[in-house]
Amino acid sequence: MRSTDRIVIALLAAAAMPGVAAAEPQARLVSCEPVDCLQISGTRATRGSAVFINGHPIAVEGGRRWRIRLPVETVRGWSSPRARTIRVATATPGTEDRVEEEADLPIGLLGGRIDLAALVVRLH
Repeated sequence: MRSTDRIVIALLAAAAMPGVAAAEPQARLVSCEPVDCLQISGTRATRGSAVFINGHPIAVEGGRRWRIRLPVETVRGWSSPRARTIRVATATPGTEDRVEEEADLPIGLLGGRIDLAALVVRLH
């Protein structure tokens, strides 16, 4: 096997590894006193690439690796009821390069609220 063949195989193997692939956007619940917020983070092609959450343009902190904190009520208003994901898109200015991905929401974040008068637990 030629050395160039070994290099190509090594590059293909590295590209297939999950740690080498571009990081998917992530969302997690954080406190933004006095409200709860969703911290969303991800990567974009360039520092100047625009970021959209569920179609809404947002200003983010950071360069190619960015993050934003949005109040949960804002995310709820931009999402369908009981949504389990949000759409995160990046667009490079001056080009038609647009990347859309989904970020999983914390379980039950946008679920309906249930007020319980009582909860009965029985052991059998």
